[in-house]
Amino acid sequence: MQTKAAAATLSLMDKATVSDGIDYKELDKSHVWHPFTQMQDWAAKDPLVIAYGEGNELIDVDGRRYLDGVASLWCNIHGHRHPRIDTAIRDQLDCIAHSTLLGLTHTSILETTQALLGIVPEGLSHIFYSDSGADAVEVALKMAFQYWLQQGQPKKKRFVALADAYHGDTLGAVSVGGIDVFHATFGPLLFDALRAPNNRRQTDGTYPDLIGPLETILDQHADEICAIIVEPVVQAAAGIITFPSGYLRRVRDLCDAHDVLLITDEVATGFGRTGKMFACEHDAVTPDIMVLGKGMTGGYLPMSATLATDKVFDAFLAPTAANRQLFHGHTFAGNALAAAACRANIEIFGAEQSLQMMQAHVELVAGYLAKIAELPAVTDVRQSGLMVGIELDPSRVEQQGPASYVCDRVRDFDVILRPLGDVVVWMPPLSITATQIDTLANATETAIRELSERTI
Repeated sequence: MQTKAAAATLSLMDKATVSDGIDYKELDKSHVWHPFTQMQDWAAKDPLVIAYGEGNELIDVDGRRYLDGVASLWCNIHGHRHPRIDTAIRDQLDCIAHSTLLGLTHTSILETTQALLGIVPEGLSHIFYSDSGADAVEVALKMAFQYWLQQGQPKKKRFVALADAYHGDTLGAVSVGGIDVFHATFGPLLFDALRAPNNRRQTDGTYPDLIGPLETILDQHADEICAIIVEPVVQAAAGIITFPSGYLRRVRDLCDAHDVLLITDEVATGFGRTGKMFACEHDAVTPDIMVLGKGMTGGYLPMSATLATDKVFDAFLAPTAANRQLFHGHTFAGNALAAAACRANIEIFGAEQSLQMMQAHVELVAGYLAKIAELPAVTDVRQSGLMVGIELDPSRVEQQGPASYVCDRVRDFDVILRPLGDVVVWMPPLSITATQIDTLANATETAIRELSERTI
């Protein structure tokens, strides 16, 4: 039976009520296999079942509201049920929900292409549409490999990636990934990538030389390297590892000097997360290939894209019989509904001045983080825009990791967070309010303070 709070919420939503005839929690524990989840532990607890979203909040089947502190896995940009995106999808339904891009095109994807070309770094002029960030990375890897093959340089087939990289969970993306807990199991299935250092702080408190080792790799292997792939400015899944200003510009210059393509993976950093529309803008860099995902549709529908320069695109041009086309594609690539959502998402950035409005909130977050950084259980705090990683001392909690403890505890304060190892991640919608930042910060600080009283 629904609580009074739930009934009021559902009435407010003007939606069909949650069915009283389904035991949602038992159904989930018995039959749904969750990603990155140990299902034995999951089944021992009651899952939080979300029924609705409104603004920056998620609402469970009992009507309880939670601040969506991780933007529904980093993809929600302007909040849930934004009227402009809702309307765009409904209007598109009056036209067509999906039509293939194989052998056809359609107005929705063309209008969205025009909108995207108006905001991406200058020089990226061709867009290949996909369904997910990992798939778009696969496209980027295939593009780079086939580019050099069709340039008459078949030896250039290796990739350089960074330590602790994460580019998705399909096999090509895992091959250029570098997080052992995610990727080591699949080692026998993967191709080998050359590995350059990232900017993770070392045990002595210093930071590694980022450019020297990368330059050495290129000096020794340029004739066999087709591309470097990096997450610009922030490595998200690595625990919000940030890079110094100018790093990406140095990588771009090294690529140019050694005749190597540069791929930037902006699946997590794109669409305003770092304070710029795209993270590579911080160093005024245009990559040869750029990958987009997550925030493309404002967090509404699956959509991703791989963008390329004329130089890359032109290498694939030839008569059909030459078989130089890119052999990749999926049924729902360029979906019309997702395209409409993407278009509306871009419009909101202009109509609501999202990037400009978030700057005050970025500063507010920084102020709270300065206070949190002083807590005994905190070993490091990293921020870029509204991407935040709070690293905790792993000795602070017995059995359960410290970040897991904090993320569980903040639910008591109506906040949803998700850990990355020993790192608590904040990545709320860009539309988060000052009051909601207060809630997020105070809940996190309270939970971390409790860690100071817990030791192994």
